[in-house]
Amino acid sequence: HKTRFHNPLVGRSVKNGKLFLATLAAVLGPLSFGFVLGYSSPAIPELSTITDPRLRLNDDEASWFGSIVTIGAAIGGVLGGWMVDKIGRKLSLMFCSLPYIFGFTIVIAAQNVWMLYLGRVLTGLASGVTSLVVPLYISEIAHERVRGTMGSCVQLMVVTGIMGAYIAGMFLDWRWLAICCSIPPTIMMVFMCFMPETPRFLLSQGKRREAEEAVRFLRGPDAPAEWECARIEDASDDQGGSLGMADLKDPGVYKPLGVGIMLMLFQQLTGINAIMFYAETIFEEAHFKNSNVATVVVAAIQVVFTAVAALVMDRAGRKLLLILSGVSMCLSTAAFGVYFKLSSETHGNSSGLCLVESPLAENPAVGLSWLALASMGFFITGFSLGWGPIPWLVMSEIFPSRVKGFASSVCVLTNWGSAFIITKTFQDLMDLLTNAGTFWLFSGCCALNIVFTILFVPETKGKTLEQIQTQFKGTPE
Repeated sequence: HKTRFHNPLVGRSVKNGKLFLATLAAVLGPLSFGFVLGYSSPAIPELSTITDPRLRLNDDEASWFGSIVTIGAAIGGVLGGWMVDKIGRKLSLMFCSLPYIFGFTIVIAAQNVWMLYLGRVLTGLASGVTSLVVPLYISEIAHERVRGTMGSCVQLMVVTGIMGAYIAGMFLDWRWLAICCSIPPTIMMVFMCFMPETPRFLLSQGKRREAEEAVRFLRGPDAPAEWECARIEDASDDQGGSLGMADLKDPGVYKPLGVGIMLMLFQQLTGINAIMFYAETIFEEAHFKNSNVATVVVAAIQVVFTAVAALVMDRAGRKLLLILSGVSMCLSTAAFGVYFKLSSETHGNSSGLCLVESPLAENPAVGLSWLALASMGFFITGFSLGWGPIPWLVMSEIFPSRVKGFASSVCVLTNWGSAFIITKTFQDLMDLLTNAGTFWLFSGCCALNIVFTILFVPETKGKTLEQIQTQFKGTPE
């Protein structure tokens, strides 16, 4: 490949202004999806105690109201994988704002529990499409020097949306909250009208001229558009045709696919959803008076450290952050297990002792609750630094264009499917293995994911998408 050596971009500053605009428009999708995830937390307590008997949720219905979103998202992932290849990245993004808006409208107008479910499934569907399309869109428009930062904005916006929903939920009732949540997707739809399709998709459709215009829009008028397009075409010569079974035998396909699936699976096996799910309960045990303020604090920690991750992503690299993040989660879930073990013992013996030494019997419980809080803070910090944003970022970088839609949808399906299974079975796991055992299981999974990262995850920092794909094929650079 001669083209590599005379890169006209070297020594020239890249104008990223318009690229930031396009990223901003796209990440309104993940913001809406954060609102969807965060919506159930303030809404469920209200809907459980509501006066209208047709809308009142019992415990079982409430758990479905929370977790049915993940089913919608799994379906959305499959649908999104088909859409990105058929109608392109930009149109998929514009279309997915519709189920958000319809879903929230149905929730607002709900007459019975089933309408609530339907609204949740629709918003979940939109979330699934978003979680697939937005990372792809961003990784294909971004310049390799800022791709990590731009791609991490996806997870940053998700956690910002969750925090937004928690904060708004403190002031608004569930109907107004739903109205508030449908604002970001509406803005996204309008914004995306003015943004370009990704150059890679246009080239795969054979639209050379539009692709060069898109590059000029994103990189500034004097960017070497012809050169950048030639480089992409050069790499996708072997891209002919659609996906066949023979492709799965190609190491350039099955290796990244394996990495992508395992990253998504491990992201859920860290127990993040279970811990977020139990945040309020943990705070109540630690005798915090208003646990909803505490959950906002948790969400805020997540936002801050995801932002830190976004800033250092292109300097530190993905691999280092994944390992650091894995280590901190491994330690904190182990500490959680210790907390549950000790607290169960103090509760067990306390019946006889309480009469004699009540001040002393009180203290260990309070001291322990601080252990729980500390390990929770540590866990969330760790998750936000690595395993939160990076699986989504890496998923958008490692697949060759011809299998992007298919492979990404398999990954998204894995993520949402395992999220559903883990959230639904978490309670049964707790009964089966005790609380301590469950968290030690999560800790073991975190240890496994450190090993997995060291052995199998490639470093993608600062490489073009084409270089990453040659690395998997094992062809020498």
